[in-house]
Amino acid sequence: MIHLPVLIADLGLILAAAGVTTLLFKKIKQPLVLGYILAGLLVGPHIKFLPTVTDNESVHIWAEIGVIFLLFSLGLEFSFKKLVKVGGSASITAIVEVVSMLLIGFVAGKAMGWATMDSIFLGGILSVSSTTIIIRAFEELGVKHKKFAGLVFGVLIVEDLVAILLLVLLSTLAVSQQFAGLEMVFSILKLCFFLVLWFIGGIFLVPSFLKATKKLMNDETMLIVSIALCLLMVMLAVKVGFSPALGAFIMGSVLAETTQAEKIEHLTKSVKDLFAAIFFVSVGMLIEPGILIDYAVPILVITIATILGKFLSSGLGALVSGQPLKTAVQTGMSLAQIGEFSFIIATLGLTLKVTSDFLYPIAVAVSAITTFTTPYLIKASEPFYQFLARKLPQKWVEAINRYSSSTAGITTMSDWKTFLKSYTINTIIHSVILIAIIFLGTQYLQPFITKNIINGNKGSIISLIVLLAVMAPFLWALAIKRIERKAYSQLWLNKKYTRGPLIALEVFRTALAIFSVCFLIFQFYNTWISTVIALTLIILVMVIFSRKLQAFYDRLESRFFYNLNAREEQNKQPEILPWDTHLTELTVSPESKLVGKSLVELSVREKYGVNIALIERGTKMIPTPSRDERLYPNDKVLLIGTDDQLAAITELFEGSSDENQESYFPKKDMTLQKIVINSSSPVFAQTIRDSGIREQTQGLVVGIERQGKRILNPDSNLVFENDDIVWIVGNNKKIPDLLKKT
Repeated sequence: MIHLPVLIADLGLILAAAGVTTLLFKKIKQPLVLGYILAGLLVGPHIKFLPTVTDNESVHIWAEIGVIFLLFSLGLEFSFKKLVKVGGSASITAIVEVVSMLLIGFVAGKAMGWATMDSIFLGGILSVSSTTIIIRAFEELGVKHKKFAGLVFGVLIVEDLVAILLLVLLSTLAVSQQFAGLEMVFSILKLCFFLVLWFIGGIFLVPSFLKATKKLMNDETMLIVSIALCLLMVMLAVKVGFSPALGAFIMGSVLAETTQAEKIEHLTKSVKDLFAAIFFVSVGMLIEPGILIDYAVPILVITIATILGKFLSSGLGALVSGQPLKTAVQTGMSLAQIGEFSFIIATLGLTLKVTSDFLYPIAVAVSAITTFTTPYLIKASEPFYQFLARKLPQKWVEAINRYSSSTAGITTMSDWKTFLKSYTINTIIHSVILIAIIFLGTQYLQPFITKNIINGNKGSIISLIVLLAVMAPFLWALAIKRIERKAYSQLWLNKKYTRGPLIALEVFRTALAIFSVCFLIFQFYNTWISTVIALTLIILVMVIFSRKLQAFYDRLESRFFYNLNAREEQNKQPEILPWDTHLTELTVSPESKLVGKSLVELSVREKYGVNIALIERGTKMIPTPSRDERLYPNDKVLLIGTDDQLAAITELFEGSSDENQESYFPKKDMTLQKIVINSSSPVFAQTIRDSGIREQTQGLVVGIERQGKRILNPDSNLVFENDDIVWIVGNNKKIPDLLKKT
């Protein structure tokens, strides 16, 4: 008898349960995540009358893979450039929300008598909203084009990065079992160091690799390479002491900057969906129904705290960042839920065995409830804003509007701010690169050379020379490179400022470069004489070969920025406009009334108050199209307008399936049929044109067989005769009705 491995049987049971529940949840229009959790509850150990998963350890390994691909997918949607672009409003809103929810969660936990670690993890669980649930709700409600949606997406991007930081901090806290300030600071600095290093290295190497191998890449190889890169970064992250999830997220965010990002996202979607489903099923398996009943009151309290806390904190953050009251209310009510990152944080607590068993199912229950309420809250946000606008004192509303208008114009930067920003970025980036080179050289290069190539002192000298040569361009950039020449010159020549701070900054970065060289040399030779000699040589080399070092560094920098900006240049769009007017992209549906009409005929500016900024037709871009330009199916049109104006025209772009109901028939009804004409047929003795076949049957005469002779594509003036065999392509339900009448 053939024995089926337990792993395959469990996987079949999990996917079967997930398939049934997701079909049910699709039918009732609820998030599939809830279906997966219900499937896990059904096949888990707590429901006795149904088949149960037997090998929980293997399922947890599959679930770990699910977390990796889920974070990889989130990374592909994240992008560091998006983080920079979301601006102050999204960053301030996200920070205010996260800090507030951490405090609310901690206070709520302590108020209910929970342990300190449970309360801290509860704060982390409540601090991050669900990207998956919000995107789905926006799509269903058709509000992705509205102004507040852009702010919400920006907040979610910042929250993704904050969630990664929380995973690192909570792991550190769980291991130390106490709030150790120095350990926390070290963990944050370590995370920042590796984030900068991986980002720089990833952007420089990965897009260049994908570009070099582009001709060799088909869908299969691209999928394999993408997953390999993801898992390699996972291994590297674990090697340096971080979670696998962080490594997956980082590689996803690096690939998000490449021109192949959309293709990679499409190819890995099925893999992500499969393993993410197993992860969410495993979440459901850990739920004990008895705990949900016993902790019904805490679940209700935490749900209310989540909805009210997120609404108030997000709304307050949006107001502080300068958003109008309407946008703040809509943003707050959109972010009032928890989701996938909350599950991961709750799982971390269980894995490290620092949280109580009840916290995990409570988090899942709160997520399920808030997932259900999210669409209704988003739908109610505008009426609630109108209610607030009527009830709040008029002075308050006017003050909020004045504050919002005043912050919209604060965009200029002084020369000092411009210079200090560039100086700080330059110092951090090159310091990180130099530290990485020193660490890799002393830990790996020097032992390799002395062991496999040249032993003893000569091997150390060769290792040192190689490392100094590799460091030279970055030492030049750190110590000598001119930063923000224009701003620097203005500050140097401006008599209002003394030159002391500028000189001090120059001395500092030169000293930092010298310290880097000295630190490297001391790893090999612990004598001042050798250090002074080596330092003198490196300074002479940098002075003599300054132009060549600059040229080499400029090539490296150009390659980096080319890779970083390649995707943006490929999909370049105009900047978002101020005030309530903003950009949105709509696609012309094949059923839309707009198809085939020129812009002057449509008069969208006159009728709806919107402007068409750009038309994307395949690979062709038509900026500021002329009045005679026509719209065609699947054109992507970039529109400028307010929320209300864009909402009014969206339906016109989408078209209606009921508009052409009379002429509509299923594609399967279009068939080739053979009809025999006799003297009693309605079309007997009529020409093809006069018979009305085209108009009444949606048909076309493609051939006639007459007295053994075949006539292909007959002339429309040909008259039907008795015993003609007519071949017609048309609606198989209408042709017999016309030609078989007696």
